[in-house]
Amino acid sequence: MATRAYKYHEFIDGYLNAITNGSVVVGKYMRKLPRLVESEIDKKNVFIDSDKIYDHKRVIEEYSDITLFDWQLFTIGLMHCYYTDVPAVVFPEMLLYMGRGAGKNKFIAELGRYFTSPNYGVPFYNMDIVANNEEQAKTSFMDLHGSLERDADRMKKLYDWNRQEIKCKPTGSTIKYYTSNPKTKDGLRPGMVVFDEIHGFENYDNINVFTSALGKVIHDRTIYITTNGYVRDGVLDKELQRARDVLDGKEKAMGFLPLLYELDDDDEVHDEEMWNKSNPSLKYLPGLKNRMQREYNRAKSSSEVFVEFMTKRMNRPRQKNYAPVAEWKKILATDQPIPHEELLGSTCLGGVDYTSIRDFCSCGLLFKHGGKRYWLEHTFVNKKALEIPSREIKFPVMEMVERELITIIEDETIRPETVVDWFMKQAENYTILNIAADLHRATYLKQAFSDVGLPLEIVRSGPITHSKLSPLIEAIFAEETIVFGDNPTMRWYVNNTYKEFAKNGNVSYRKIEPVLRKTDGFFALLHALVLDEELQEASEMVPIGTITF
Repeated sequence: MATRAYKYHEFIDGYLNAITNGSVVVGKYMRKLPRLVESEIDKKNVFIDSDKIYDHKRVIEEYSDITLFDWQLFTIGLMHCYYTDVPAVVFPEMLLYMGRGAGKNKFIAELGRYFTSPNYGVPFYNMDIVANNEEQAKTSFMDLHGSLERDADRMKKLYDWNRQEIKCKPTGSTIKYYTSNPKTKDGLRPGMVVFDEIHGFENYDNINVFTSALGKVIHDRTIYITTNGYVRDGVLDKELQRARDVLDGKEKAMGFLPLLYELDDDDEVHDEEMWNKSNPSLKYLPGLKNRMQREYNRAKSSSEVFVEFMTKRMNRPRQKNYAPVAEWKKILATDQPIPHEELLGSTCLGGVDYTSIRDFCSCGLLFKHGGKRYWLEHTFVNKKALEIPSREIKFPVMEMVERELITIIEDETIRPETVVDWFMKQAENYTILNIAADLHRATYLKQAFSDVGLPLEIVRSGPITHSKLSPLIEAIFAEETIVFGDNPTMRWYVNNTYKEFAKNGNVSYRKIEPVLRKTDGFFALLHALVLDEELQEASEMVPIGTITF
């Protein structure tokens, strides 16, 4: 088949052009791919083996039940780019990062069929498939095993196979799967190593064992295939950072080819056309699209389904069993007017929380009025929390100071008297029934509160308490009956918090990030809500300046 009309090859040019002209829907990093590919294969010592590319396609489609998609043909094309002066491939390392259902495993199975076959022509070109668990490690292996079984009469002339090994008789090449390090790497002699679902790899220990065995056979290749997952700061996060640095031109490619299929923004999940960014096979698979449409519909009413859908289908990771306290639009809905005049003299509950007396401290009052809960909050920030450049807080603290929502404390610590003074000032306008804090905070504040006659009740904080409060929290945000007024600090606090679901069903509210994303205001509100049953709907004015016990 002639390729003279193409600069490189029809499968390569076709996909690069489709990315460039926008005829395939891809994300921002895929749009940077053509520059990387062209810079590598434009080199004078690069040879593109067109015959092998076409033969590779023919073997797969003739002996399997799949028709190759554009991205798969593109990948095959790039796998047959070779250097003319050294026995090496141009792209010995590939990252195929795409959403669940794209057909990664079947594709890998068929790559194994070709590269171990006489058509490729490299004897003892073994393929090792490595994953964190046996079920995943066997997926591609069993895809090829099943294909051989279905065509056994023809295939047994070329292959011997069982459930542990597939061997091509003419080449001596084998395909095996592994779930852990072999006893010694000395026995390994791979031509190609496939690491399946690297989102589950916490470190490079297993990867290093297999990749260090490469080089004994020409044309060595390493392929990473994966969706996103729930292990953070592991192998996948590091490889994604490397991939983005390469595509951004910050790091030399050195034979690394990353194909990153992912949404660019969370909000794109609501546009079905954008789903193609995370799954390049979706346009060929109407059944898969229907399945995803049904999952998306469920995800709108189930936070756990949403987490899985975003992480596995869209490659926009969420922590496993983690979910936001509320959708951002529901957090924004807390910006409703507070009827200050109507609340004067009303009964209320106080809440206080701080991470450290050298950091942030949040104080608030909770009211029930007109079928809603109103939370009046103020934050104190110790000056030391703002002094370390490496800990720059991504929030306009000084703007909130100007709006009198935050007060900077110039002392060495946020002293108990600062908190006491705030509540005493509020007691001039409202009737404070009780003030809640957890044991750690109450211990620091207790004496100062007692000295002025302020009530302070220790409330439990943890999975049992949070699980009891979770239905209430979910309801008041969903029904838009929790009101903060125009308080961006409180909205920031809530958005910095997530729900963690334990296996026993318990819920814990936790910080998304331990240092720079503060949650003090949300936890002060939680403490007050523990005493929620003590607070009645404000129906009439009561004498102000009252503190009750």
